[in-house]
Amino acid sequence: MSPPFEYAVNIVFGYLLGSVPFGLVIGYIWLRRDIREAGSGKTGATNVLRTAGKIPAGLVVIGDISKGVLPALIGRFVFDSPGVAAAGAAAAIVGHVLPVFAGFRGGRGVATSFGGVLGLMPLVAVAFPVLAVVVIAATRYVSLMSVLVTPIAALIVLAVVVADVEPPVYLLYAAFAVAMIEYMHIPNIRRLLAGTEPRIGSGGDRPATG
Repeated sequence: MSPPFEYAVNIVFGYLLGSVPFGLVIGYIWLRRDIREAGSGKTGATNVLRTAGKIPAGLVVIGDISKGVLPALIGRFVFDSPGVAAAGAAAAIVGHVLPVFAGFRGGRGVATSFGGVLGLMPLVAVAFPVLAVVVIAATRYVSLMSVLVTPIAALIVLAVVVADVEPPVYLLYAAFAVAMIEYMHIPNIRRLLAGTEPRIGSGGDRPATG
């Protein structure tokens, strides 16, 4: 069991790193305005894609993924603790969703959650982009991809934990990530059911809806 201060250090680091609003910063650079004023009202890559374009969205994806990767790697290789790694990665998701540097108005946590998995279980993480591409290509709904692929990803984590390939604490991280992502997508789920959810590449010029 790692000392409590190691958990505290990585949790604080993860939260503060997660709070860095890459989408907000890059949105200001490209558009000279707050991207939260349009589209989904979030700072994630999907809204940046809708409002600013592919290049800034790609930069945001890289930044948001790194927010999950770094605390996971620090926990694994600096503190040598799966628990500290999982705690830091989970804190990064919270920071992304509720960023202290952006008025606690962030994104939905999908890319940062994936970054955590990438840092904790890189071989397992390889499957997730494949699943995401399949769902997006078939439906053109990024939100549908998020709400479907995230629990599937958690089941994959469950399988490797049961097979004793990865430590059980990583399953706790996966469960936390699923709960956060599904909760943050409740408005999207309602719009999907109502048939009003914008597909990828549309909806960036509308007022923010949340």
